Amino acid sequence: MRTGYNRNQTTWRRSKKKTSTPEYSGIDQDFLDILQQHTAGNPMNSSIRWTYLKPREIVSELLKKGSSVSRNIVRYLLKKHEYVKRKAQKNITMGGHPDRNAQFENITQLKQDYLDAGNPVISMDTKKKELLGTFYRNGSLYTQAAIQTNDHDFPSSATGSVIPHGFYDLKRNTGYITLGTSHDTSEFACDSLFQWWVNEGIIHYPKAKSLLILCDGGGSNSSRHYIFKGSCGRTPKSVRSELIHFPEIPF
Repeated sequence: MRTGYNRNQTTWRRSKKKTSTPEYSGIDQDFLDILQQHTAGNPMNSSIRWTYLKPREIVSELLKKGSSVSRNIVRYLLKKHEYVKRKAQKNITMGGHPDRNAQFENITQLKQDYLDAGNPVISMDTKKKELLGTFYRNGSLYTQAAIQTNDHDFPSSATGSVIPHGFYDLKRNTGYITLGTSHDTSEFACDSLFQWWVNEGIIHYPKAKSLLILCDGGGSNSSRHYIFKGSCGRTPKSVRSELIHFPEIPF
């Protein structure tokens, strides 16, 4: 007669239920016929194919053929025929310009020539526009209570906006920022450049004869905008320096 229960002497066994692969006569061929009409592929590799139909759309197409199945069955059929949801990958090399390296070497040499001559070299760019108001900001800080912000960042709820325009002095390793409150225009970019020269440039480079500006080819300081070139052309009359707009070569 068993008088006690010893846990260490008891063995529990769990039976694992075997899953069977569903087989449906006729549905598999209907599925392939539907995908054949809505399938694209790589002309250079016939083994790479993709479909733009979603599972619910395939269910609707199968229903038109008289087969009522669920989305789970459609997902099983997609996996069975090696259709797996994937993201596009940027792995195809487009190649580079044969003179690409020479262009960067030219910029590097030009910067060194300016620095050796005692002339300033700066980089300019417009940063992300920020809305003013009770909006959420990334980051954390020490507080005695949680800071409450709006649940949505609607521009209509803002009291204004701030446009930071930054400058970086390569020789002195310092930055300078001007804040605009209206729009990011070419006039604003040139006015910011003038403010940098009055407050920083002319003080640290009193004998400068020319100024090298490194900036990208888009936005308010675009190399294609005649307004930016014209506004920068009027600035040297005040600061007595030669401005050179040298866009950085894009990748």
